[in-house]
Amino acid sequence: MSKVYFTKTFSKDTVTKLAEKSGINSLVSKNDFVAIKIHFGEKGNLGYIKPEYVKPIVEVVKSLGGKPFLTDANTIYKGSRANAVDHLNIAIEHGFGICGCPIIIADGLRGNSYIDVNVNLKHFKSVKVAWDIYYADKFIFLTHFKGHEISGFGGAIKNIGMGCGARAGKYEMHNAIKPEVNPEKCTGCGSCVRWCPSNALKLSNKKIIINKDICVGCGECILSCEQYAIKIPWDESTKNVQEKIVEYAAGVLKNKKAIYINFLNYITKFCDCYATKENPLLEDIGILTSDDAVAIDAASADLVNKKFDGDFFRHIFPDIDWSIQTKYAEKIGLGRRQYTLTEI
Repeated sequence: MSKVYFTKTFSKDTVTKLAEKSGINSLVSKNDFVAIKIHFGEKGNLGYIKPEYVKPIVEVVKSLGGKPFLTDANTIYKGSRANAVDHLNIAIEHGFGICGCPIIIADGLRGNSYIDVNVNLKHFKSVKVAWDIYYADKFIFLTHFKGHEISGFGGAIKNIGMGCGARAGKYEMHNAIKPEVNPEKCTGCGSCVRWCPSNALKLSNKKIIINKDICVGCGECILSCEQYAIKIPWDESTKNVQEKIVEYAAGVLKNKKAIYINFLNYITKFCDCYATKENPLLEDIGILTSDDAVAIDAASADLVNKKFDGDFFRHIFPDIDWSIQTKYAEKIGLGRRQYTLTEI
């Protein structure tokens, strides 16, 4: 079984201790380029990991002789992270400049810098990994664990797979999804239209119409709709999306070593791409670390469900089987769902 370490205390010292427990001292060698993969948070979002918890990781990497940089890849929706300039600006606005290392948007100015990595799996023969992610020597994945409108929850696996895919890769992962509009709930406010990257939405007779022929399935219309009038129908296509995310994670991690730190705080229904100030649904739980991405996500889900006293993710997304991602990741060899949890 894989080892997962856990603390209920949120502090700089405990973050450092957890990193040491997960093996950062043996992970980082002198002059390694160490990608610290993080979500900088959409403008207006409050759930992203705060810079004061990131800075201790940077300092440990530097003390080991590594060359750390904070990184993420551009989005496919029309938000504040769709190109490198806006993405860097939001990272600075959210305070990540204090961390003491460069910030690099891994797939370049317009999100078209990537390397094709062979995976030869069920959905993809190769995946499009963001350029500067691919060329990093080691990885540290810092993940805010929360709900997600496509995969049930967003954890380390999603941070690796979706988060490290270039924009073209994100299209590949999403393109099977076609949202639907409930006309009874739609008020015709049009807020979803400005977020759509493919201009698939239009307002007709005070109702939103989706052109599914050009919809790319990014899901931003779901996030931007305050009336919850748009949803993704749960069918085989959304199962495939979870598997595609896992296959991208396999490409990112191919021949690379990594450690993972999940933050179980400010747990919301939607991901940190959600621009509004969504309130947390559970009290803060703690921070976990492991060298196994599957185990840390399994443990994180278990702790959330224990706090909720039930299946939290089925509660907020009744139609989504969130376990698909961990089961498939285990099947293709990314890690193990069985773990031992040690509290520190």
